[in-house]
Amino acid sequence: MDSDAFVYTTYIRTTPDDLWKALTEPELTRRYWGVAFETEWTPGAAMVWDEGGRRTSDPEQMVLEAVPGRLLSYTWHTITPAWAEAVGIGDEVYARLAAERRSKVTFALEPAGDMVRLTVTHDDLEPGGTIRELIGEGWPALISSLKSLLETGEELPPPPR
Repeated sequence: MDSDAFVYTTYIRTTPDDLWKALTEPELTRRYWGVAFETEWTPGAAMVWDEGGRRTSDPEQMVLEAVPGRLLSYTWHTITPAWAEAVGIGDEVYARLAAERRSKVTFALEPAGDMVRLTVTHDDLEPGGTIRELIGEGWPALISSLKSLLETGEELPPPPR
C-alpha cells in the first residue's frame, strides 16, 4: 500500500452477507451511492458504472478480487468529460483528474461480534493528486450513508457541496 492511500474503517451492525449485497447489488448501491455496477463480480470481469443513465466503461475498469462476504477490490472508474460535467467538475480539474493513473479500491469485511468491520482502502493513487483530495471527502460520506442504510433502512441525503 502506498503512502498516499486513503484508508477508512467503520463498524456496521449487519452481517457480512448483507454488507456484500449492499456493495454489489444495483438496487442497493443506487440508494446510497447513486451508482449501479454492471459486472459478474469475478476477478477480471469488466465493470460498467451506471450513474443515472450515464454509463462509463473502459477495458481497464475491472474487478480485481471478489470473495463474497470477505473482500472486494476493483479498479476505480474512468474519468470522462461526461462524468466531470455531470458532477460539476470544471475543465481544469477534469484535466488534472484525467491525467492521473488508474487507482483501485478494496473493501475488507471482517466479522466483529454482531457487527462487521469494514475497511475501505483506496490506493495506487497519484502522490498529492486530485483524486486523493476528492475521495478524502467522498468516501466518509458514502460509507456513512451505506452504514445508515444497513442499520436503519434509510440512506443519508447527499452532503451539501
